[in-house]
Amino acid sequence: MKAVGVTCFGGPEVIDVFDVPEPHAGPGQVRVRVHAATVNPGDRFLRGGFTGACALRPPYVLGAEAAGVVDEIGPGTRTGLRVGDRVMAVVMPTSATGGACAQYVALPARQVALAPAGSSHAEAATLPMNGLTARLALDLVGLAPGRTVAVTGSAGAVGGYAVQLARADGLTVVAVASPDDEELVRSLGAHMVVPRAGDIGRNILRAVPSGVDGLVDTVGAGASASLAVREGGTLSSSVGVGSSEELRLRAIRNRTAVLTSYLGDVERLDRLRIQVEQGRLTLRVARTLPAEEAVAAHRLLERGGIRGRLVLEF
Repeated sequence: MKAVGVTCFGGPEVIDVFDVPEPHAGPGQVRVRVHAATVNPGDRFLRGGFTGACALRPPYVLGAEAAGVVDEIGPGTRTGLRVGDRVMAVVMPTSATGGACAQYVALPARQVALAPAGSSHAEAATLPMNGLTARLALDLVGLAPGRTVAVTGSAGAVGGYAVQLARADGLTVVAVASPDDEELVRSLGAHMVVPRAGDIGRNILRAVPSGVDGLVDTVGAGASASLAVREGGTLSSSVGVGSSEELRLRAIRNRTAVLTSYLGDVERLDRLRIQVEQGRLTLRVARTLPAEEAVAAHRLLERGGIRGRLVLEF
């Protein structure tokens, strides 16, 4: 079967398309015929050799989320899925099952859920990892309805879902975005939009002088943005935020949204599907490319400014 990955580490140029053996569904697994897999910033870490890929055998297959059709169910597997179901899945590239950018993936059944009704494969592929990461970040912030949360990177894939999920949670949402993205993030549900240029923390405080109750940081805005969190509030980051004396003195809780916390949480994944079907979440595909153009897709990712997700089609 065809798979997109690397045998050595480096920039986009090290990516290639390989012919690798097809996996089959073992006990507790389902096999998905992949039709679409996203290109995510996390792929750069695997491509660059900054993760545990070296424990696997090359080629190291990229990709953290996919959509397609169930075509095998392993022996003894307990799942509500059936062969022929359209599904989406979270995939851990550094696990024994490999990444999502392949024609077939065999995964634990609890990493696979039905795709949102009416969605294309490309659209469905943008939800699992990005949506669960946004959900986890908000859960770590843990705000009650009526509280205020700021979201950095609000025009991106994770940030956009965080804005919409926060709005669905009954929170007041302050989105950090460029002027060109203001209309987009308002359409996603942001109550206020503040500029990302300059001092992000001070920009947020101009809109909310008393400080926000929580901050979801999807771009690594760091200490500057944390200044906008009120004393005793919570900062949650999907990219990791180092501890600081300033946070400790102001009793700000600092949390990192590590997706493995929700890996296998099929109930939360299915809840995201329902929210898409209810119109609460918007699936955003920036562009689709054939799998053979993975190098070009990664170069687009490196260039930045992607709104939504780049998707490879198989």
